[in-house]
Amino acid sequence: MRERGAGRQCAAWRISSVWQLRVSELRVFWHECWLASPKDLTVLPYAQSKSRFAPGQDECACLVSGSDCRPHKAGAPGIHRITLILTTQFSQFSLSPALMARLEANKFETPTPVQVGAIPPALEGRDVLATAQTGTGKTLSFLIPAIEMLQKNEGRGAHALILLPTRELAMQVEKSFRVIRSNSSQTVALVVGGMNEGPQLEAVRRGARIIVATPGRLEDFLKRKLVRLDQVKMLVLDEVDRMLDMGFQPAIARIVAMLPAAHQTLCYSATLEGAIQEVARKYLKNPARIEIGSVLKPSENVELRTFEVDADKKQELLEHLLEAEQGSFLVFVRTKHGADRVARRLTRSGWSATQIHGDRSQSQRNAALRSFSEGRHRVLVATDVAARGIDVANVAHVVNYDLPKMAEDFVHRVGRTGRASAHGVASTFAGPSERGELRKIERTLSIQMKRFRVRSADVVRPADATAA
Repeated sequence: MRERGAGRQCAAWRISSVWQLRVSELRVFWHECWLASPKDLTVLPYAQSKSRFAPGQDECACLVSGSDCRPHKAGAPGIHRITLILTTQFSQFSLSPALMARLEANKFETPTPVQVGAIPPALEGRDVLATAQTGTGKTLSFLIPAIEMLQKNEGRGAHALILLPTRELAMQVEKSFRVIRSNSSQTVALVVGGMNEGPQLEAVRRGARIIVATPGRLEDFLKRKLVRLDQVKMLVLDEVDRMLDMGFQPAIARIVAMLPAAHQTLCYSATLEGAIQEVARKYLKNPARIEIGSVLKPSENVELRTFEVDADKKQELLEHLLEAEQGSFLVFVRTKHGADRVARRLTRSGWSATQIHGDRSQSQRNAALRSFSEGRHRVLVATDVAARGIDVANVAHVVNYDLPKMAEDFVHRVGRTGRASAHGVASTFAGPSERGELRKIERTLSIQMKRFRVRSADVVRPADATAA
Protein backbone atom coordinates (compact mmCIF):
# COMPACT_ATOMS: atom_id res chain seq x y z
CA MET A 1 0.00 0.00 0.00
CA ARG A 2 1.12 3.58 -0.59
CA GLU A 3 1.15 6.41 1.92
CA ARG A 4 -1.55 8.87 0.92
CA GLY A 5 -0.54 12.39 -0.02
CA ALA A 6 0.44 14.65 -2.85
CA GLY A 7 3.14 13.79 -5.32
CA ARG A 8 5.06 10.57 -5.56
CA GLN A 9 4.98 8.50 -2.41
CA CYS A 10 7.23 6.12 -0.59
CA ALA A 11 6.55 2.66 -2.00
CA ALA A 12 5.58 -0.35 0.11
CA TRP A 13 8.14 -3.02 0.86
CA ARG A 14 7.72 -6.25 2.78
CA ILE A 15 10.39 -7.77 4.97
CA SER A 16 10.43 -11.57 5.03
CA SER A 17 13.06 -12.18 7.69
CA VAL A 18 14.93 -9.85 10.04
CA TRP A 19 16.45 -11.84 12.88
CA GLN A 20 19.47 -9.65 13.35
CA LEU A 21 21.10 -6.96 11.29
CA ARG A 22 22.40 -9.24 8.55
CA VAL A 23 21.71 -7.47 5.31
CA SER A 24 22.86 -10.48 3.29
CA GLU A 25 20.01 -12.52 4.82
CA LEU A 26 17.38 -9.85 4.24
CA ARG A 27 14.87 -10.71 1.55
CA VAL A 28 12.92 -7.73 0.22
CA PHE A 29 9.80 -8.33 -1.84
CA TRP A 30 9.06 -5.75 -4.53
CA HIS A 31 5.45 -4.60 -4.59
CA GLU A 32 4.18 -1.45 -6.29
CA CYS A 33 7.13 0.85 -6.63
CA TRP A 34 8.11 3.47 -9.12
CA LEU A 35 11.82 3.13 -8.34
CA ALA A 36 13.97 1.84 -11.12
CA SER A 37 15.32 -1.23 -9.34
CA PRO A 38 16.07 -2.72 -5.90
CA LYS A 39 19.57 -1.21 -6.09
CA ASP A 40 17.90 2.07 -5.05
CA LEU A 41 17.35 0.54 -1.61
CA THR A 42 19.60 1.54 1.28
CA VAL A 43 19.55 -0.34 4.60
CA LEU A 44 20.82 1.33 7.78
CA PRO A 45 20.84 0.11 11.39
CA TYR A 46 18.43 2.14 13.49
CA ALA A 47 21.14 3.27 15.91
CA GLN A 48 23.39 4.47 13.11
CA SER A 49 20.54 6.14 11.26
CA LYS A 50 19.87 8.54 14.15
CA SER A 51 23.31 10.05 13.83
CA ARG A 52 24.15 9.45 10.18
CA PHE A 53 20.95 9.95 8.29
CA ALA A 54 18.71 12.93 7.71
CA PRO A 55 16.27 12.61 4.81
CA GLY A 56 16.81 15.07 2.06
CA GLN A 57 14.62 16.09 -0.83
CA ASP A 58 15.61 13.08 -2.88
CA GLU A 59 15.26 10.44 -0.14
CA CYS A 60 12.47 8.99 1.98
CA ALA A 61 13.35 7.47 5.36
CA CYS A 62 11.28 4.48 6.41
CA LEU A 63 11.13 2.63 9.72
CA VAL A 64 10.78 -1.05 8.92
CA SER A 65 8.63 -2.94 11.40
CA GLY A 66 8.55 -6.30 9.70
CA SER A 67 5.79 -5.71 7.17
CA ASP A 68 4.85 -2.32 5.75
CA CYS A 69 7.37 0.43 5.17
CA ARG A 70 5.77 3.60 6.42
CA PRO A 71 7.63 6.87 5.77
CA HIS A 72 8.46 9.34 8.52
CA LYS A 73 7.59 12.11 6.08
CA ALA A 74 5.64 12.02 2.88
CA GLY A 75 7.58 11.57 -0.30
CA ALA A 76 7.91 14.51 -2.64
CA PRO A 77 8.30 14.75 -6.41
CA GLY A 78 11.81 13.79 -7.38
CA ILE A 79 12.40 11.16 -4.68
CA HIS A 80 14.48 8.40 -6.19
CA ARG A 81 15.83 6.47 -3.18
CA ILE A 82 14.33 4.75 -0.17
CA THR A 83 16.33 4.25 3.00
CA LEU A 84 15.13 1.50 5.31
CA ILE A 85 16.04 1.79 8.99
CA LEU A 86 15.94 -1.56 10.79
CA THR A 87 14.90 -1.84 14.44
CA THR A 88 16.74 -4.72 16.04
CA GLN A 89 16.38 -4.25 19.82
CA PHE A 90 13.41 -4.07 22.19
CA SER A 91 14.88 -0.82 23.49
CA GLN A 92 13.96 0.81 20.17
CA PHE A 93 10.22 0.18 20.67
CA SER A 94 9.81 3.07 23.16
CA LEU A 95 8.58 0.75 25.89
CA SER A 96 8.08 1.82 29.49
CA PRO A 97 11.13 1.55 31.79
CA ALA A 98 9.32 -0.97 34.01
CA LEU A 99 8.58 -3.31 31.11
CA MET A 100 12.07 -2.89 29.67
CA ALA A 101 13.50 -3.87 33.04
CA ARG A 102 11.44 -7.09 33.04
CA LEU A 103 12.49 -7.93 29.48
CA GLU A 104 16.15 -7.35 30.29
CA ALA A 105 15.88 -9.38 33.50
CA ASN A 106 14.58 -12.31 31.46
CA LYS A 107 17.25 -11.90 28.74
CA PHE A 108 14.87 -10.68 26.02
CA GLU A 109 17.03 -8.38 23.93
CA THR A 110 16.57 -9.00 20.20
CA PRO A 111 12.99 -9.30 18.91
CA THR A 112 12.01 -12.00 16.46
CA PRO A 113 10.53 -11.04 13.06
CA VAL A 114 6.91 -11.37 14.16
CA GLN A 115 7.67 -9.24 17.22
CA VAL A 116 9.40 -6.63 15.06
CA GLY A 117 6.38 -6.63 12.78
CA ALA A 118 3.49 -6.71 15.24
CA ILE A 119 4.61 -4.71 18.27
CA PRO A 120 4.98 -1.20 16.71
CA PRO A 121 1.50 -1.06 15.09
CA ALA A 122 -0.06 -2.69 18.16
CA LEU A 123 1.53 -0.04 20.39
CA GLU A 124 -0.03 2.59 18.12
CA GLY A 125 -3.46 1.07 18.76
CA ARG A 126 -3.87 -0.48 15.30
CA ASP A 127 -5.46 -3.86 14.68
CA VAL A 128 -2.96 -6.53 13.65
CA LEU A 129 -3.37 -9.58 11.42
CA ALA A 130 -0.29 -11.79 11.63
CA THR A 131 0.61 -15.08 9.99
CA ALA A 132 3.84 -16.76 10.98
CA GLN A 133 5.33 -20.18 11.51
CA THR A 134 4.93 -21.69 14.94
CA GLY A 135 7.75 -21.02 17.39
CA THR A 136 8.42 -17.49 16.12
CA GLY A 137 7.69 -15.60 19.34
CA LYS A 138 4.04 -14.67 18.78
CA THR A 139 3.19 -14.69 22.49
CA LEU A 140 5.54 -11.84 23.34
CA SER A 141 4.33 -9.89 20.30
CA PHE A 142 0.89 -9.47 21.86
CA LEU A 143 1.79 -9.54 25.56
CA ILE A 144 4.09 -6.52 25.26
CA PRO A 145 1.39 -4.24 23.75
CA ALA A 146 -1.13 -5.61 26.26
CA ILE A 147 1.10 -4.75 29.21
CA GLU A 148 1.77 -1.27 27.86
CA MET A 149 -1.98 -0.75 27.42
CA LEU A 150 -2.67 -1.86 31.01
CA GLN A 151 -0.18 0.69 32.31
CA LYS A 152 -2.11 3.47 30.59
CA ASN A 153 -5.50 2.25 31.83
CA GLU A 154 -5.64 1.89 35.59
CA GLY A 155 -8.47 0.42 37.63
CA ARG A 156 -10.02 -2.95 38.33
CA GLY A 157 -11.55 -5.31 35.81
CA ALA A 158 -10.48 -6.95 32.57
CA HIS A 159 -9.01 -4.53 30.03
CA ALA A 160 -7.48 -7.26 27.84
CA LEU A 161 -8.87 -10.62 26.70
CA ILE A 162 -6.74 -13.35 25.12
CA LEU A 163 -8.54 -16.31 23.53
CA LEU A 164 -6.69 -19.54 22.73
CA PRO A 165 -7.78 -23.01 21.58
CA THR A 166 -6.36 -25.21 24.36
CA ARG A 167 -5.75 -25.28 28.09
CA GLU A 168 -2.04 -25.86 27.60
CA LEU A 169 -1.60 -22.81 25.38
CA ALA A 170 -3.64 -20.66 27.77
CA MET A 171 -1.59 -21.81 30.74
CA GLN A 172 1.66 -21.05 28.94
CA VAL A 173 0.48 -17.56 27.95
CA GLU A 174 -0.60 -16.87 31.54
CA LYS A 175 2.81 -18.01 32.77
CA SER A 176 4.60 -15.80 30.23
CA PHE A 177 2.48 -12.82 31.28
CA ARG A 178 3.40 -13.29 34.94
CA VAL A 179 7.08 -13.41 33.99
CA ILE A 180 7.20 -10.11 32.08
CA ARG A 181 4.38 -8.01 33.60
CA SER A 182 5.73 -4.69 34.76
CA ASN A 183 4.11 -4.74 38.22
CA SER A 184 2.11 -7.08 40.47
CA SER A 185 -1.06 -4.98 40.12
CA GLN A 186 -1.37 -6.32 36.56
CA THR A 187 -3.32 -9.37 37.67
CA VAL A 188 -4.44 -12.21 35.43
CA ALA A 189 -7.30 -14.72 35.46
CA LEU A 190 -6.94 -18.07 33.73
CA VAL A 191 -10.36 -19.21 32.46
CA VAL A 192 -10.19 -22.71 30.97
CA GLY A 193 -12.10 -25.98 31.06
CA GLY A 194 -10.91 -29.16 32.71
CA MET A 195 -9.80 -27.36 35.87
CA ASN A 196 -11.48 -26.24 39.09
CA GLU A 197 -13.50 -23.12 38.29
CA GLY A 198 -13.33 -21.81 41.86
CA PRO A 199 -9.84 -20.21 41.69
CA GLN A 200 -10.64 -18.90 38.19
CA LEU A 201 -13.79 -17.13 39.36
CA GLU A 202 -12.00 -15.78 42.42
CA ALA A 203 -9.34 -14.18 40.20
CA VAL A 204 -12.09 -12.60 38.09
CA ARG A 205 -13.94 -11.28 41.17
CA ARG A 206 -10.74 -9.71 42.48
CA GLY A 207 -10.63 -7.55 39.36
CA ALA A 208 -8.08 -9.34 37.14
CA ARG A 209 -6.77 -6.88 34.55
CA ILE A 210 -6.32 -9.50 31.85
CA ILE A 211 -8.25 -12.70 31.11
CA VAL A 212 -6.54 -15.60 29.32
CA ALA A 213 -9.23 -18.03 28.25
CA THR A 214 -10.47 -20.82 26.05
CA PRO A 215 -13.77 -19.95 24.32
CA GLY A 216 -15.87 -22.76 25.83
CA ARG A 217 -15.23 -22.02 29.50
CA LEU A 218 -15.41 -18.25 29.01
CA GLU A 219 -18.76 -18.49 27.25
CA ASP A 220 -20.05 -20.67 30.09
CA PHE A 221 -19.07 -17.96 32.60
CA LEU A 222 -20.72 -15.31 30.42
CA LYS A 223 -23.98 -17.26 30.22
CA ARG A 224 -23.99 -17.55 34.01
CA LYS A 225 -23.18 -13.83 34.30
CA LEU A 226 -20.04 -14.56 36.29
CA VAL A 227 -17.71 -12.39 34.22
CA ARG A 228 -17.99 -8.99 32.53
CA LEU A 229 -16.17 -7.86 29.40
CA ASP A 230 -17.51 -4.30 29.13
CA GLN A 231 -14.10 -2.72 29.89
CA VAL A 232 -12.03 -4.74 27.41
CA LYS A 233 -9.87 -2.51 25.22
CA MET A 234 -7.75 -5.21 23.57
CA LEU A 235 -8.80 -8.60 22.17
CA VAL A 236 -6.21 -11.18 21.13
CA LEU A 237 -7.25 -14.16 19.00
CA ASP A 238 -4.27 -16.51 19.05
CA GLU A 239 -4.13 -19.68 16.92
CA VAL A 240 -7.45 -18.60 15.43
CA ASP A 241 -7.22 -21.23 12.69
CA ARG A 242 -7.05 -23.94 15.34
CA MET A 243 -10.02 -22.44 17.21
CA LEU A 244 -12.09 -22.56 14.03
CA ASP A 245 -11.02 -26.17 13.38
CA MET A 246 -12.30 -27.02 16.87
CA GLY A 247 -15.71 -25.47 16.15
CA PHE A 248 -15.32 -22.33 18.27
CA GLN A 249 -16.42 -19.83 15.62
CA PRO A 250 -19.97 -19.37 17.05
CA ALA A 251 -18.57 -19.01 20.58
CA ILE A 252 -16.05 -16.41 19.41
CA ALA A 253 -18.83 -14.44 17.72
CA ARG A 254 -20.93 -14.42 20.89
CA ILE A 255 -17.94 -13.41 23.02
CA VAL A 256 -16.96 -10.55 20.70
CA ALA A 257 -20.56 -9.32 20.81
CA MET A 258 -20.10 -8.77 24.56
CA LEU A 259 -17.11 -6.45 24.08
CA PRO A 260 -17.26 -2.65 23.73
CA ALA A 261 -17.61 -1.57 20.10
CA ALA A 262 -14.34 0.36 20.30
CA HIS A 263 -11.59 -2.14 21.00
CA GLN A 264 -8.31 -3.20 19.41
CA THR A 265 -7.97 -6.70 17.92
CA LEU A 266 -4.77 -8.66 17.38
CA CYS A 267 -5.31 -11.82 15.33
CA TYR A 268 -2.74 -14.59 14.85
CA SER A 269 -3.08 -17.59 12.56
CA ALA A 270 -0.87 -20.13 10.85
CA THR A 271 -2.83 -19.71 7.62
CA LEU A 272 -5.26 -17.27 6.04
CA GLU A 273 -7.51 -19.71 4.28
CA GLY A 274 -11.29 -20.12 4.17
CA ALA A 275 -13.16 -19.08 7.29
CA ILE A 276 -10.13 -17.29 8.72
CA GLN A 277 -10.42 -14.59 6.07
CA GLU A 278 -14.04 -14.11 7.08
CA VAL A 279 -13.00 -13.72 10.73
CA ALA A 280 -10.42 -11.12 9.70
CA ARG A 281 -13.00 -9.16 7.68
CA LYS A 282 -15.54 -9.34 10.49
CA TYR A 283 -13.42 -8.41 13.50
CA LEU A 284 -10.46 -6.37 12.24
CA LYS A 285 -10.46 -2.77 11.03
CA ASN A 286 -7.73 -1.75 8.60
CA PRO A 287 -5.22 -4.11 10.24
CA ALA A 288 -1.46 -3.98 9.92
CA ARG A 289 -0.67 -7.12 7.91
CA ILE A 290 2.32 -9.10 9.19
CA GLU A 291 3.52 -12.08 7.18
CA ILE A 292 6.78 -13.71 8.22
CA GLY A 293 8.13 -16.09 5.58
CA SER A 294 5.99 -19.01 4.43
CA VAL A 295 3.40 -19.82 7.05
CA LEU A 296 2.55 -23.31 5.75
CA LYS A 297 6.08 -24.61 5.61
CA PRO A 298 8.49 -26.03 8.19
CA SER A 299 11.21 -23.77 9.51
CA GLU A 300 14.44 -23.75 7.52
CA ASN A 301 16.23 -24.48 10.81
CA VAL A 302 14.78 -28.00 10.88
CA GLU A 303 16.46 -30.93 9.08
CA LEU A 304 13.69 -33.05 7.56
CA ARG A 305 14.18 -36.80 7.26
CA THR A 306 11.84 -39.68 6.44
CA PHE A 307 12.34 -43.38 7.13
CA GLU A 308 10.54 -46.06 5.13
CA VAL A 309 9.85 -48.65 7.82
CA ASP A 310 7.32 -51.40 8.43
CA ALA A 311 4.93 -50.81 11.32
CA ASP A 312 6.42 -53.62 13.43
CA LYS A 313 9.89 -52.04 13.17
CA LYS A 314 8.96 -48.50 14.24
CA GLN A 315 9.63 -49.03 17.95
CA GLU A 316 13.07 -50.50 17.25
CA LEU A 317 13.89 -47.62 14.89
CA LEU A 318 12.86 -45.08 17.52
CA GLU A 319 15.16 -46.70 20.07
CA HIS A 320 17.94 -46.81 17.46
CA LEU A 321 17.60 -43.01 17.00
CA LEU A 322 17.59 -42.49 20.77
CA GLU A 323 20.87 -44.39 20.99
CA ALA A 324 22.45 -42.63 18.01
CA GLU A 325 21.51 -39.03 18.80
CA GLN A 326 21.56 -36.69 21.76
CA GLY A 327 18.93 -34.39 23.24
CA SER A 328 15.23 -34.58 23.98
CA PHE A 329 12.70 -36.36 21.73
CA LEU A 330 9.08 -35.35 21.14
CA VAL A 331 7.25 -38.29 19.53
CA PHE A 332 3.86 -37.83 17.85
CA VAL A 333 1.39 -40.68 17.44
CA ARG A 334 -2.19 -40.74 16.14
CA THR A 335 -4.08 -42.34 19.05
CA LYS A 336 -4.23 -42.16 22.82
CA HIS A 337 -3.66 -45.91 23.12
CA GLY A 338 -0.70 -45.61 20.77
CA ALA A 339 0.85 -42.94 22.99
CA ASP A 340 0.47 -45.14 26.07
CA ARG A 341 1.87 -48.17 24.23
CA VAL A 342 4.96 -46.40 22.83
CA ALA A 343 5.77 -44.73 26.18
CA ARG A 344 5.31 -48.00 28.06
CA ARG A 345 7.62 -49.91 25.70
CA LEU A 346 10.28 -47.21 25.92
CA THR A 347 10.13 -47.29 29.71
CA ARG A 348 10.50 -51.09 29.71
CA SER A 349 13.59 -50.69 27.49
CA GLY A 350 15.17 -48.32 29.99
CA TRP A 351 14.36 -44.94 28.39
CA SER A 352 12.89 -42.15 30.52
CA ALA A 353 9.57 -41.52 28.75
CA THR A 354 6.20 -40.01 29.60
CA GLN A 355 3.06 -39.30 27.59
CA ILE A 356 0.40 -36.64 27.08
CA HIS A 357 -3.03 -37.03 25.45
CA GLY A 358 -6.69 -36.17 25.89
CA ASP A 359 -7.53 -38.98 28.33
CA ARG A 360 -4.96 -37.85 30.89
CA SER A 361 -6.11 -35.47 33.62
CA GLN A 362 -4.96 -31.88 33.57
CA SER A 363 -2.65 -32.48 36.53
CA GLN A 364 -1.12 -35.49 34.74
CA ARG A 365 -0.61 -33.45 31.57
CA ASN A 366 0.96 -30.60 33.52
CA ALA A 367 3.26 -33.01 35.35
CA ALA A 368 4.34 -34.67 32.08
CA LEU A 369 5.09 -31.35 30.40
CA ARG A 370 6.98 -30.06 33.42
CA SER A 371 9.02 -33.25 33.72
CA PHE A 372 9.89 -33.18 30.01
CA SER A 373 10.80 -29.47 29.98
CA GLU A 374 12.99 -29.87 33.09
CA GLY A 375 14.81 -32.85 31.57
CA ARG A 376 13.65 -35.54 34.00
CA HIS A 377 12.11 -37.37 31.04
CA ARG A 378 14.03 -37.41 27.78
CA VAL A 379 11.06 -38.54 25.67
CA LEU A 380 7.54 -37.13 25.52
CA VAL A 381 5.00 -39.13 23.49
CA ALA A 382 2.02 -37.02 22.41
CA THR A 383 -1.10 -37.04 20.26
CA ASP A 384 -1.98 -34.12 17.99
CA VAL A 385 -4.15 -32.63 20.74
CA ALA A 386 -0.85 -31.42 22.20
CA ALA A 387 0.85 -30.35 18.95
CA ARG A 388 0.05 -26.68 19.45
CA GLY A 389 -0.13 -26.79 23.21
CA ILE A 390 3.49 -27.75 23.83
CA ASP A 391 5.89 -24.88 24.34
CA VAL A 392 9.13 -26.48 25.49
CA ALA A 393 12.45 -24.88 24.72
CA ASN A 394 15.30 -26.78 23.10
CA VAL A 395 13.47 -29.86 21.79
CA ALA A 396 16.24 -31.52 19.77
CA HIS A 397 14.26 -34.05 17.78
CA VAL A 398 10.64 -34.42 16.67
CA VAL A 399 9.54 -37.87 15.51
CA ASN A 400 6.38 -38.44 13.49
CA TYR A 401 5.93 -42.02 14.67
CA ASP A 402 2.62 -42.03 12.80
CA LEU A 403 2.18 -39.97 9.64
CA PRO A 404 0.03 -36.88 10.28
CA LYS A 405 -3.32 -36.66 8.52
CA MET A 406 -2.76 -33.21 6.99
CA ALA A 407 0.18 -31.12 5.85
CA GLU A 408 -0.78 -28.43 8.36
CA ASP A 409 -0.48 -30.96 11.21
CA PHE A 410 2.98 -31.85 9.90
CA VAL A 411 4.04 -28.18 10.11
CA HIS A 412 2.79 -27.80 13.67
CA ARG A 413 4.40 -31.01 14.84
CA VAL A 414 7.74 -30.14 13.26
CA GLY A 415 7.44 -26.60 14.66
CA ARG A 416 8.15 -27.93 18.15
CA THR A 417 11.86 -28.08 17.26
CA GLY A 418 14.21 -25.60 15.56
CA ARG A 419 12.65 -22.70 17.42
CA ALA A 420 14.07 -19.17 17.74
CA SER A 421 16.82 -19.85 15.17
CA ALA A 422 18.03 -23.07 16.88
CA HIS A 423 18.77 -26.19 14.82
CA GLY A 424 16.38 -29.12 15.02
CA VAL A 425 15.73 -32.51 13.44
CA ALA A 426 12.37 -33.96 12.41
CA SER A 427 12.10 -37.65 11.44
CA THR A 428 8.98 -39.12 9.86
CA PHE A 429 8.25 -42.85 9.91
CA ALA A 430 6.21 -44.11 6.93
CA GLY A 431 5.41 -47.58 5.64
CA PRO A 432 5.68 -48.59 1.96
CA SER A 433 1.91 -48.16 1.58
CA GLU A 434 2.14 -44.54 2.81
CA ARG A 435 4.43 -43.28 0.03
CA GLY A 436 1.53 -41.51 -1.67
CA GLU A 437 0.50 -39.69 1.53
CA LEU A 438 4.09 -38.68 2.16
CA ARG A 439 4.52 -37.28 -1.35
CA LYS A 440 1.24 -35.38 -0.98
CA ILE A 441 2.59 -33.65 2.15
CA GLU A 442 5.80 -32.79 0.31
CA ARG A 443 3.93 -31.36 -2.68
CA THR A 444 1.60 -29.32 -0.48
CA LEU A 445 4.49 -27.82 1.49
CA SER A 446 6.94 -27.60 -1.46
CA ILE A 447 9.56 -29.56 0.49
CA GLN A 448 11.62 -32.68 -0.09
CA MET A 449 12.74 -34.78 2.85
CA LYS A 450 15.92 -36.80 2.90
CA ARG A 451 14.89 -40.45 2.61
CA PHE A 452 16.17 -43.57 4.34
CA ARG A 453 15.09 -47.22 4.07
CA VAL A 454 15.04 -49.45 7.13
CA ARG A 455 15.63 -53.17 6.52
CA SER A 456 16.13 -54.15 10.16
CA ALA A 457 16.44 -52.49 13.51
CA ASP A 458 20.11 -51.73 13.12
CA VAL A 459 20.35 -51.06 9.36
CA VAL A 460 19.38 -47.63 8.08
CA ARG A 461 20.24 -46.99 4.43
CA PRO A 462 20.00 -43.70 2.50
CA ALA A 463 17.46 -43.94 -0.30
CA ASP A 464 17.02 -42.00 -3.46
CA ALA A 465 14.05 -39.67 -2.98
CA THR A 466 12.55 -40.80 -6.28
CA ALA A 467 12.85 -44.48 -5.41
CA ALA A 468 11.33 -44.46 -1.94
